[in-house]
Amino acid sequence: MAADGLDKRALESRLARYGQEHVLAFWDELDAAGRAQLAEQLADIDLDLVDSLYRTGSDAVNFAELARRAEPPHAIRLAGDQNPFSPEAARARGEAALREGQVAVLVTAGGQGSRLGFAHPKSLYKIGPISGASLLQIHIEKIRATARRYGVSVPLYVMTSPVTDQETRRFLDEHDRFGLAADDVFVFCQGTMPAVDAATGKLLLAGRDRLFLSPDGHGGTVKALRRSEAFADLARRGIEHIFYFQVDNPLATVCDPEFIGYHLLAESEYTLQVIGKRSPQEKLGNVVRVDERTQIIEYSDLPDEAAEWRNDDGSLKLWAGSIAVHMFGVDFLRRVAESDVGLPFHRAIKRVPHLGEGGEPVEPAEPNAVKFEQFIFDLLPLARESLSVEVAADDTFAALKNAPGAPLESPEYVQRMMSDLHRRWLRQVGAEVDEQTIVEISPLFALDAEQLAERVAPGTVVSDDTYFC
Repeated sequence: MAADGLDKRALESRLARYGQEHVLAFWDELDAAGRAQLAEQLADIDLDLVDSLYRTGSDAVNFAELARRAEPPHAIRLAGDQNPFSPEAARARGEAALREGQVAVLVTAGGQGSRLGFAHPKSLYKIGPISGASLLQIHIEKIRATARRYGVSVPLYVMTSPVTDQETRRFLDEHDRFGLAADDVFVFCQGTMPAVDAATGKLLLAGRDRLFLSPDGHGGTVKALRRSEAFADLARRGIEHIFYFQVDNPLATVCDPEFIGYHLLAESEYTLQVIGKRSPQEKLGNVVRVDERTQIIEYSDLPDEAAEWRNDDGSLKLWAGSIAVHMFGVDFLRRVAESDVGLPFHRAIKRVPHLGEGGEPVEPAEPNAVKFEQFIFDLLPLARESLSVEVAADDTFAALKNAPGAPLESPEYVQRMMSDLHRRWLRQVGAEVDEQTIVEISPLFALDAEQLAERVAPGTVVSDDTYFC
């Protein structure tokens, strides 16, 4: 876009319809590059949508009414004797799909490590209790081990955000993708949405030549897949199913064949791993079934009364908590991407630094802005068939969210969970290890206790902190 006065007048005319002319306050001070950047950002924004989201919102749902109609989801239970498929049948079906090269992995890695005091993408955070391996390295090693186990390439799709994209790409290149072939790693960037002032709905400036933009949420995955031509790459490879998870969970059971098998045997388009909630108010999305459609009610939206509902045996009625590990049919994702049905945006009130009217930096002490995000789980009601699969929380879920020293979801907590899991594996194969011993098992050494039994003899004594690699 040429950056002359005529373009400024055209921009002013468009912005005036929404009362957003203030974003051009410093236009005359900008050089050609700055004007081009700001004009490009404005051209990419759907001002009608932003105005509508601010004025009316898109998630004004009566959750009390929704909860009254909620039932538990269709699920494979850990201790259920009514499951339609056996673990053995599911594992066999999943292994067949892996051997046939039908499965790819997608990890969302758009977050910064700000809450961890880490000024880099969270995916680069060193979390291995002994090795110091990064989150991303651990997940890639799981993919490499899976590919080796089933004799097939397992491609990895990494969704970054504008703030993590360049550094993530550089990190992967510097480490030679931790052994994955270049053709097996596809990095793509999610979209953004502007933040607006909570009191006025005005767009906020991050600089004189740029808007304050934030990632559009993990629900932006579908749009980003299409925009990046990842769908074409998936088709070229013959990929039919995607194992999806978030990078901050080093216990994620990447390409677990049993989970994949349940997804396939049920002919599901969207399958979720869930855990039995450990308390009514646990901070997990509640997977429920309403009017014959599966959906998630966020923990913050579920009324306290509904969270406490009990079955006759005392167990929670709404028991299923999502841990953000999913299987998707590629055809399902493509169908949604090509349809006119868009995912709703959710509003969040956040503290956003910005420029004041005179160009001075403003660091608000309290939340001052509205951000708009889409959530991947809003795909659930669009799936023709969906399924929840219960997994053991201690074996599968330890999300890294909080700063060092926090009681939960801190680096120390996550490392403890990793070491606890690996000690259990050692005991399963007949090794001796006490509770004080720190243990870490590289996925390249063993993906699970079954593989560990091939490498560690019964009766082995592990008395020192040990990294099996």
